[in-house]
Amino acid sequence: MTGLRDRSMMTSLPAMITGVAALGLMLVALWRWREIGWGALVWLVAFVAMTAIRMPHSLRNRANIVVDARKDAIEKLLLSAMFLAMMLLPLTYLVTPLFRFADYILPDWATAIGAAVQVPFLWLFWRSHVDLGRNWSPGLEVREAHQLVTGGVYGRMRNPMYAAIWMSALAQPLLIHNWVAGALVVPAFAAMWFIRVPNEEALMRRRFGADWDAYCRRAGRLWPKRPA
Repeated sequence: MTGLRDRSMMTSLPAMITGVAALGLMLVALWRWREIGWGALVWLVAFVAMTAIRMPHSLRNRANIVVDARKDAIEKLLLSAMFLAMMLLPLTYLVTPLFRFADYILPDWATAIGAAVQVPFLWLFWRSHVDLGRNWSPGLEVREAHQLVTGGVYGRMRNPMYAAIWMSALAQPLLIHNWVAGALVVPAFAAMWFIRVPNEEALMRRRFGADWDAYCRRAGRLWPKRPA
């Protein structure tokens, strides 16, 4: 019982820290909303929701036994750039005036579009994690007993999670009106898409061979492919 209690505490600790940090950020952002704009508050709510969706999968899948992985310098650089552009810089913008020199102005309708995009983004992000289950990993990895998922949102689209993140990345400059905290995520994620995804698909081809090639013929890379 003691061991189970210890593991439960270790599992719940990151969630508690995230919850407290999110609450603190929301309070500071609410205090500064006239400076940062209401779109930044929408971004923060979506960010907290995204974190809540991913955290249980991250904690559970740490127990996966990895049999093949690519963790070279380019992969680490791409992940670091995304962490900086999609998380650290926007959060810094919410709580400090550090990047005010790079602010720009957008009409409310543009911000409203960015806010509306959060709905399909969060749904597709959630559904992608659910459909992948234990086969999801934040890195380029293949686990022991890894399965080729071809159902759910993966039925006609090979990269629905990337499609979701594309939505988020393109909406971020509409919500956070700042060239540093808002717009930098677009080139950062574009680099990940054009460099990382071919490596990821090569990893899948090495693992699943002809099954992967057959799947590619019936499922689009980023957009659903119509059935033949």
